[in-house]
Parts: sequence; structure tokens; C-alpha cells
Amino acid sequence: MQAVTLGPAGTYSHRAARAVADDVAFRESVTSIVQAVADGTFERGVVPIENSIEGSVTESLDAVANSEVSVVQEIVTPIRHALLAQSANFDVVASHSQALAQCRSYLEENYPDAKLEAVASTARGVERARADPTVAGIGHPDNASASHAEGSQTESDAPGDDLEIIAEDIQDQSSNATRFLVIGPESARSDAGGKSSLVVYPNANYPGLLLELLEAFAERDINLSRIESRPSGNRLGDYLFHIDADAGLYEERMQGALEAVEAIAKNGWVRVLGSYDTRHVLY
Repeated sequence: MQAVTLGPAGTYSHRAARAVADDVAFRESVTSIVQAVADGTFERGVVPIENSIEGSVTESLDAVANSEVSVVQEIVTPIRHALLAQSANFDVVASHSQALAQCRSYLEENYPDAKLEAVASTARGVERARADPTVAGIGHPDNASASHAEGSQTESDAPGDDLEIIAEDIQDQSSNATRFLVIGPESARSDAGGKSSLVVYPNANYPGLLLELLEAFAERDINLSRIESRPSGNRLGDYLFHIDADAGLYEERMQGALEAVEAIAKNGWVRVLGSYDTRHVLY
């Protein structure tokens, strides 16, 4: 099986994807990853969905809502950020916007004058640091080594020498962790698993709408581990809801909740992404 995730080699997404497949390909955006799975180019995609410090990854939410895909597994992994550079003398810190945000307090306290540059991934920031002595990157400490093997032939060919680890564990909270969704084609959707995800577009707006959606689960003793609204894109003030429920689609109570939600969204739609289990990956 081949999986696709955010590249280049060495990203946190790459590390999560290696728990799914030995053969990992790369794309530069979450949207292109989800689309590559939806059109059959790849069997699986791995995308970040939520971080314990910065919250949800909105591009992932929108891409999943707008594509014919399923969720077949979630991977939870701790995030260890290190500041990597050719020396302690740098003017720019380049990394993914989420990584910059997760290290905001450290950077403000120790490098208040450094320019923060958002790039496509943490690995791209490390590449910038390897090529430019005025740039530091944020990534896993292992990324300091130019020859560190990440399960990809391309990474061992990375240009430049090893970087210095200026500081380790610079994330603002030691409990920093990220959830990744393993995306499959719609045909891979399963009813088995301890957790289910769905996207609901009620195409309505009236007092008590959200309460009705919540009651569909509460009345059946189903815990919602996450519910989040996102703009529908159809008009201002119009929203859809991403829901994660701690119950499998095979359960009668979940089937009843789904029927109730579909009745509430009779003028809109409900996309059931599937049931799945959680895997914890340490590195």
C-alpha cells in the first residue's frame, strides 16, 4: 500500500504516515492529498486534523468535507519541536504556521527580533535552514542530521551538512500532540470501530438548531469528543458541522442518532466519514 502525506520527507506527517505504509509519497497541501485519494491516485492519505495547542487544522476539515473520502483510522502522536540552524546567529525562523504557533512563547521570549516565516511544512523550514545560515527551522530533533533516514530515499540526498540543535522541546506545552486522520476512498468506509466522524450541513438557521443536533447524541448516551462549525461557503453566516462521536456506526444507538441528524438536516446533507480506531505512535 502507498500513502501520501505532506512533504518533503521528515515532516511530522511523514512520521505518522510511516505507521500506515512503507511507501510514502508527498504533496505540498492537505487539499491535494485528499483529492489524490478521492480520485484513486493513492490508496491512503495522512493529514493532520487537530493539535492539542493550536486546535483544528481548518484546511483538513474543509478538504474532507468537500471530497468523497472516508476516515479509516486516526493516529495520535506527541510533537517534539527543536530549533535547528547552522549556528545561533540567524534572523529568520521558518516553519509550518502550526509549528510557529505552538512555539510562540519560546520564540517571543528568546528571539523577539527574529522574523517568522510560514512555509508549507516543518521539513521545508529545515531545508531553508540547511541552505541559508541566516535561517533557523523548527522540526523534530532528528531532522538536524542531513543523513538521517526517514524511510525515504530522497531524504538521504538532502544537501548541506548537519544542523545544530539550538534548543530542544521548545513547544509551549509539554503535552503537545497532534491527531492525524488516515483517509481512504469512499469504498473503504467501515462501520466497525470505536469512534465515528460525520459532517452535517443543515442548510437551515433557527433557534435551537445546534441543541437539536446535540440532543440526537445526548439522548442516546453518546459522547461527542469534538463538534466544530465551519463556513459552508454558500453564504455569510451559513455553517456546516464536523462531529466526532465516541461510538461505532455498527451500534444501534449511533444508527438512531444518525437517523435523527439526517432528519434535522433534511434540507441539507450528512456525510458519514466512517468508524475507526485510534492508534498511538511514539517517536
